[in-house]
Amino acid sequence: MGEIKVSPDYNWFRSTVPLKKIIVDDDDSKVWSLYDAGPRSIRCPLIFLPPVSGTADVFFQQILALTGWGYRVIALQYPVYWDHLEFCDGFRKLLDHLQLDKVHLFGASLGGFLAQKFAEYTHKSPRVQSLILCNSFSDTSIFNQTWTANSFWLMPAFMLKKIVLGNFASGPLDPEMADGIDFMVDRLESLGQSELASRLTLNCQNSYVEPHKIRDIPVTIMDVFDQSALSTEAKEEMYKLYPNARRAHLKTGGNFPYLCRSAEVNLYIQIHLLQFHGTRYAAIDPSMVSAEELEVQKISLHASHEQEEQ
Repeated sequence: MGEIKVSPDYNWFRSTVPLKKIIVDDDDSKVWSLYDAGPRSIRCPLIFLPPVSGTADVFFQQILALTGWGYRVIALQYPVYWDHLEFCDGFRKLLDHLQLDKVHLFGASLGGFLAQKFAEYTHKSPRVQSLILCNSFSDTSIFNQTWTANSFWLMPAFMLKKIVLGNFASGPLDPEMADGIDFMVDRLESLGQSELASRLTLNCQNSYVEPHKIRDIPVTIMDVFDQSALSTEAKEEMYKLYPNARRAHLKTGGNFPYLCRSAEVNLYIQIHLLQFHGTRYAAIDPSMVSAEELEVQKISLHASHEQEEQ
């Protein structure tokens, strides 16, 4: 097992894209780790925010594919922040440091919730151009853990890991999904007690998204039809919150479709970003647009034919 960790793609990614560490807060212990790949001339890149168990490199397949198409992509790993306001303030400082005025955000699970909170936090002076929300939620109360949120900081690392692993799929899985889970377990092992405790606190602290503050932002909701940590009610709530959102449904993919169904996820990301081509908010090098659009249309056509045949 652990196929992803020893795969040529992952090793190529690790050897070609450097991991940067940036401090933007007065507290030197708060370090953002990030991979920044693709043309630096792009001023409105796509930024990936990981789930509780994830590190920045869980999006390596998106980085490799999208930069190949000419996109600028940044994948992040959060410092230790204990509340949503503190996170939003730190993230705003990071964007200032990177000299990025507006960005597209792809958030997975907790990452998607934080992306929505950041869009809400900056709604008077918008910093978020669009959102892709993968297996995400809009209200932390769905986890029924708001009462324990304030005690995660006291728990030892093994107990926190047990809480997170409880949401991972079990039972028979296809090989790609099994490899994806193995890789996420490995990433989870690399996180320290304070990193895990702070992320679980952000995940469960009593909070919800105020939709009226972000209703003008283009949104794609990406979710899976098979087993995931999200309840049907949580998914329905997201559809209600964003009635005009595009929906990107994957038949299978579990909690981590960006790892085990990367081709489909990458296609949905490209389709989402097409609407910004030719504007100042394009995340792609203009010289790459025609070839990339043609390829997306070909793949979309192929996918629709396959669905018709089924």
